[in-house]
Amino acid sequence: MIVKRIENERPRASSTVTVKRCGNVTEVRYTVHGPPEIVIEKINADLYVDKRTGEVKEFQHLASRADDKSSVLQSLRNLRDLINANLTAPETALWVTLTYRENMRDAKRLYEDYHAFWKRFCRYLKKSGYPPAEYIIAAEPQGRGAWHLHCLFLFPEKAPYIPNSDMCKMWGHGFTKTKGLEGIDNPGLYLTAYLGDMEIVEAIASGAERGRLVEVEASGENGGKQKKAVVKGARLRLYPPGFNLYRCSRGVKRPEVQQMTEQEAQAEINGATMTYEKTIAVIGSDGETKNIINYRQYNRLLKKADEADDDG
Repeated sequence: MIVKRIENERPRASSTVTVKRCGNVTEVRYTVHGPPEIVIEKINADLYVDKRTGEVKEFQHLASRADDKSSVLQSLRNLRDLINANLTAPETALWVTLTYRENMRDAKRLYEDYHAFWKRFCRYLKKSGYPPAEYIIAAEPQGRGAWHLHCLFLFPEKAPYIPNSDMCKMWGHGFTKTKGLEGIDNPGLYLTAYLGDMEIVEAIASGAERGRLVEVEASGENGGKQKKAVVKGARLRLYPPGFNLYRCSRGVKRPEVQQMTEQEAQAEINGATMTYEKTIAVIGSDGETKNIINYRQYNRLLKKADEADDDG
C-alpha cells in the first residue's frame, strides 16, 4: 500500500462523515469507501493470524517507539485529543514540569514517584481549601537518558496559584516549573510537540539529529518569545518499545465520536474556523486507488476571536 497526499476532496452534504469532539476542537473525517478491512487477529504479544490466508505469523518487535512511527503518532494523537477534550478554558489548568536532579533513567520508578507526589499534591489542595483536580501526565525522555514528567492539572474553576517552592517540596526529586496556558487555542497540539521534537543541540548530543529541522517560537526564561531550532520527531527515538507515553486520572473525559451527515456536521461546527485540512489517497500494489480520506479540523475558540475582531 502507498499513501500519498492529493488535492482536497470534500464530501457531499448527504455523505456520512465521522465527527470527533475534543473540547473546542472538532475533527471531521470523510472516507470514500469506508474503513479498511482488518486482516489480522492478535493471538498474544508475539503471534497473530493472517485472516486472508489462515497463517500464524510472528510480530516484529522493535528496538524503539520511533521504529513504529504509526504507533507513536497514534499515541500522540490520542494524547492531543485527550488534552483538548478536557481543557476548554486555559485558565482552569496548571502545566507543571517535574525533573530529577540526578540522571534518573528508570521508567518504572518515574511513575511510582509521580503517584507518591500526587497523593501529597491532593493533600496540599485539600489543606489549602482548593477544589480537587484531575490530571493528564506525559513522560519525556532527555538526550542524556533522564526522564521528565509534564503534568496537566485540571480544575473545575480558575486554577489556584501554587508557589514553585511548594511544588518543589511536594515533588522532592529536583527542579519543578509551573506555567499557565492562557492564550493557547489548541493546547493539545502545543503540549504534545514537546514529546516529539528536540532542540538541535540536544538532538546532536544524543545522536538523534536525523529529521526535519525547523524554527519555532518558544517562551524564554524571562517570559518573552524567542526563536529556536528543533528537529521534528527526534525525541521519539528515545522512548523504549511498549512504553506508555501518558496516563490520566479516572475523572478525565474522553473525546466523543459520532457519525452523521456532512450537512449535520457543518451545522454543529457552526462557522468555527477550519485550522487544518488534508486529503490522502490509499493506493494498492496494483496501482489502483483503494480509498480516499479527507480530514479537517475546526477550532471554536478561533471563531470567537474572529467575531471579537470584527466587533472591534
